[in-house]
Formats: sequence, structure tokens, C-alpha cells
Amino acid sequence: MSTALRYLMCAPSHYEVDYVINPWMEGNVHRSSREQAERQWQGLYQLLTSLAQVQLVEPAPGWPDMVFTANAGLVLDRNVVLSRFFHPERQGEEPYFRSWFEKQGYVVCELPEKIAFEGAGDALFDREGRWLWAGYGFRSSLESHPYLAKYLDSEVLSLRLVDGRFYHLDTCFCPLADGYLLYYPPAFDEISNRLIESRVHPDKRIVVGEADAVNFACNAVNVGRTVIVNQVTAGLAARLDSCGFAVRQTPLTEFLKAGGAAKCLTLRLTEPRTVELPQVQTTARTVELRGHLLDSALMTEVIDLIQKGGASFQIEDFKVGLRRQDTSYTRLRITAPSTDTLESVLTQLIDRGAALPEQAERDAELQPVNQQGVAPQDFYVTNIYPTEVRIAGQWVLAANQRMDGAIVVDPETASARCVLLRDVRVGDQVVCGVDGIRTRHQKARPDRSEREEFAFMASGVSSERRVELVVEQVAWQLRRLRQQGGKAVVVAGPVVIHTGGGLHLATLIREGYVQALLGGNAIAVHDIEQAFHGTSLGVDLQRGVVIQGGHRHHLKTINLIRGCGSIRQAVEQGVLRSGIFYECVRAGVPFSLAGSIRDDGPLPDTEMDLIEAQADYARLLKGAEMILMLSSMLHSIGVGNMTPAGVKMVCVDINPAVVTKLADRGSVESTGVVTDVGLFLSLLVRQLHYLGN
Repeated sequence: MSTALRYLMCAPSHYEVDYVINPWMEGNVHRSSREQAERQWQGLYQLLTSLAQVQLVEPAPGWPDMVFTANAGLVLDRNVVLSRFFHPERQGEEPYFRSWFEKQGYVVCELPEKIAFEGAGDALFDREGRWLWAGYGFRSSLESHPYLAKYLDSEVLSLRLVDGRFYHLDTCFCPLADGYLLYYPPAFDEISNRLIESRVHPDKRIVVGEADAVNFACNAVNVGRTVIVNQVTAGLAARLDSCGFAVRQTPLTEFLKAGGAAKCLTLRLTEPRTVELPQVQTTARTVELRGHLLDSALMTEVIDLIQKGGASFQIEDFKVGLRRQDTSYTRLRITAPSTDTLESVLTQLIDRGAALPEQAERDAELQPVNQQGVAPQDFYVTNIYPTEVRIAGQWVLAANQRMDGAIVVDPETASARCVLLRDVRVGDQVVCGVDGIRTRHQKARPDRSEREEFAFMASGVSSERRVELVVEQVAWQLRRLRQQGGKAVVVAGPVVIHTGGGLHLATLIREGYVQALLGGNAIAVHDIEQAFHGTSLGVDLQRGVVIQGGHRHHLKTINLIRGCGSIRQAVEQGVLRSGIFYECVRAGVPFSLAGSIRDDGPLPDTEMDLIEAQADYARLLKGAEMILMLSSMLHSIGVGNMTPAGVKMVCVDINPAVVTKLADRGSVESTGVVTDVGLFLSLLVRQLHYLGN
């Protein structure tokens, strides 16, 4: 028997599944057998005492999970970091474990009261003593990791758990002797899996399948070259054997009902150590948010972004508005396992209006462009919301706001502007990182007058039951824009023609409700084909039947316009006498057609240079107050990306995926309508004529 290794266990005298704090307990409340549990515990105890020393802590009545001593704390040398349990059901165990450690002469280290940490259940030393693997996500908080590094003078590697069945690190992860690792990769997020792979050689990574994982094969006790487990498949046993490990299986099914097995039932009191300086791999920043955080669900969205981004948070301050019109305030401490992860999360939070506290504000970090059309790799990616940059201690609003660009700063004039990547020039100073950046994003709950004025303008997707209501509000807004000399832009696809909506869109243009039209080659060809032949792609739109030889109409139309020189010239020559583009020319409404690789012809007006087409779209969108996106997915998404916040957008498409994608931009001024675009346009024209009476 080896006397070098010591473990702590607790007899299951009061063990019972009395509550539910993990998925394994569901359906097992009061269904465990204490007699069977005691027999199984004795089996593990006897097996472990044949390999190492085992010390016992006295079980306390009323605390049935005290048997899982792995959660008592984390021990290194004569120091112990005492656990602070996440659930109240286990917090009463803390004084009993504290008393035991103090009586044994350990130096007890405590974490701040509000930081959860569940001992060796979520913190496992590499068996070579090189570092500490620390889990977070369900029970222990990421904020505990810097304290572990400080108290134990160890390098801490943070791993995020994402599968609720494996709520503690030791349920899915077991470091073994000689640098081997037994683990279940799906229990971790992608970043954590990459970290594991960077530290453990492929030949020493023993991956378990789900069949073994759910039997807690990773919840094993490793003593030298012996691995004690509840149960493993023959395949995993053979794999461990090939790596030089002897597998000892001992049934622990009663403890699985509470979410534990061999490792959970033991706490190793002797851990290896190598003399190395700690390398703490967590970093943190504080952010503030103001606005209607609760009733707009912004707080929920922020928390979700933090957790999905691989970080965690502490709420340092939270003030809730007392009245409905009052705003709320919160200050969050965001902690992440790496600087890259933290900056990624902070960027998303800044997109949603988060800001660094005043005392932590710094000027934006500027880096020069060294290659034409290539920004520094960590450049700040812009969103649709007005963005301010801190230059020489002053906040400056960036001009030409648009999504998916970079911000170029001129330090001499203290000015900033958004530019596309392709437009950055050598020597430009580009904003990088997250310091000195804030957005004017107020995800607010509109007051009554705003809702009455344009009630549907809250980001989301409307069903067909609401089409008439949305049409009424769009008509009201279009009429008001025309009266005030405002600008409405239409983005349209060929489906407008196919569904019989061309006549109605032409009416909108003729009557002055549209100030610019954007589309592709197809809508123009189909519109003009209908004007010439009464067909669209050879289909008679009046009767809905295919015309014999009608497929030729498409190319005949293109050829005729090309012969005229342009759409405008076709109108001026009297060749084109009706339709959407006829009305555009007659009313002086500018249009832009962006080409694609599938275009026939194309028409002479179609811009086949993608960069030029984008620039022309941006020119026509400037000053727009409302955009109607009519069944044109790619063009609508492109327009959405180059449109700043504050522009009301309505996306109409029969395909819910299209309108959802536009609504997901996050703008509170956009909505999606799932309906036939021809029906929508006919109702819109009817409503506008009704308002005119």
C-alpha cells in the first residue's frame, strides 16, 4: 500500500436524493437505496485503501450530498481553497468541511462571498503538476479562477462546460498519469477544446464516447497506473490498457442518481507540483449599460452573449427604473479566459450600447494601414448604429455609418469615418480593439405616442394576420414622407412581377411615393417583358399559363433594349410605354441595377462591376428615411448592411427565413412581413388611395 497518496471520503450515512440540482437527480427524488449506496461506497473505499491512504470526514445530518467530498475544496500542499457552493442545498456543508480542514492544520483560503466555486469537482490538477484545469459554466464561476492562481500559485487553464449533464469538470474530464487525459469533448465549447488540444499531445488524449460519458467513465480516480471507475465499455477498457493503465470497475449506480461516481466521492489531498510562476489566463473588464434593459429584453440578450461568447459576468451594480418611462442602469464585470475572447465579447456588447466606465475611458487605439485595402487584423468592425470614437479625450461621431466596415481617424482634424475594407489606404489610422468606442444604441420601449405614430416599428416578423395592419401603417408613413419631401427607397426582386405586383409598384412610382429603386437585372427584364409581351419568363400573367414559344420573350426583350441603348432611351424613343421602369424614367426616379453571374444579356443599364454597383446603391440610399424590401433576398440583405440605424425598413417576402434575417439585424426600426408581395402591394395602393379620399 502506498502511503504517499491521501484521499478524503465521507460515509453515505445521510445520503439521499432529496432535491433536484442537476439533470441526473430528475426522476430520482426519494428513489435511491441507502443500503445499496453504503455497499457500493464500501466497495470503492476498500479498493482505494488498497492503493492509498483514506481519511474520513464525519457526515452531517441534513446534508445528503456531503458524501461527494470532491466538492469540499481544492487542496495543494497545506493550502485548501474552500468551496462556495452555487446551490443553497449544499451551502450548509461548507462549515463542516472548513472545520475538518482547520483541525488537520490546513491554511484555509476563502473566495469572496458571491463567487461560486465547487472545489475539485471543477478544478483538476494535471497529474504532472504543470497546471490546473478549471471548469466553469454551471456551478463554478470563471471569476474564481484568478483566486485559484493566486492562492495556489498555479497556472490556471479555464474550460467552459456547455452540456448540463456534465455540470462539473470532473464528470467529463480526468487527467491521468504521464500526461494522459480521459475526456468527453462535446461537454466543452470550441474554444475550450482547442485549449485542451494545444496542451495535450494527440497520442495522450483518450476520447470517450457518449455511452461511456453517461456512465461517468471520466469521473474516475487515478492512482498511479490504476484507474478506478464505475463502469466502462470494453473498447474504452482496451484503450486504457494499451496506454498502460489497469482499469478497476466498481459499481456506483446509486450515486449516479445524484450525479456522481468515483471521483465525486473522493478528494485527493496530495497533489503534484512543479516550481513554475503562475500564468493566469483570465482577463476582465467592466462595462456599463443604460436604457430600458428589462422591458426591451436587452439584459437577457447581453447575458446570453456573454455566456455564449465563452465569458462570465458579475453584476456589480443594478438600478431599475421605478416608472415605465424610467431607464435602468447596470455595471457588469466581464471575465474571459483570454484577451481575444474578452475583446470578442466586449465588441458585441458595445454593438448593443455598452460602454466602459468613465474612469476607465481611453482614447481609441489607432494602427496604421500598411497594405492597400487591408486593415490591421484586430480592427474594430462597425455595426448599423451611430458610433463615436474617443480622439484626444473627446468623443467624435463617425461619418458615413454602415455595417461591416472599419473606422478611419484623421488625428489632425479629430474626425472619423466608416469605410469599407477595400477603401482603406496605406497610412490611414484605423481604430483597433475596443477602447475608445461607443455606440448610440438605445433599445428602448417606445412611449404611447410613438406606438400610435408607427406602432409596428419594433424589430420582429409579422404574420399574415397582421398584413392589413402593417399596410395601413406603411401607407400612413409613405404619405407623410411625400408630404414632407422625405425619401422612400424600394428594393425589389422579379417576384414583384411574377405575383402581379408590377402594376401596383408602377402606381407608387407614378404618384410620387418612391424616390429611388434598387434591384437586379431580372426585375427590369421581367418588367419590360411584361410591357412588351404581357409575359414574365414566357408566362402570361393575366391567365397564368405558359405561352408557346414564350421563353424567347425574355431574350427578345433584352435584345430590344440593348438596341435602343438603354432603358431611358427606349422610353424616349417611344419603344417602352408602360411598366415600373417606364414610370421611373417619366417621373425622374433614379434606379440602380446590380448584376450577377447568372444574368442574361445583361441590360445595358445593369452594372456588372460589383464594387461600382455597391457604390451606386449607397449613393441612392443616402438620406433615405424608409426602405421597402420586396422579395429580393440578396439585394435586401446587401441594402440592410449598408443602411445605418434610424431608417425604417419593411421586408416583405413569402419566405419567413428572408424576413427573419433582415429583422435579426437588431434595428428597432425594422420589421418583416411574411406574405405574397403582390397582395401586399395591391393592399398598399388601395390604402394610399383610401387615405387620399
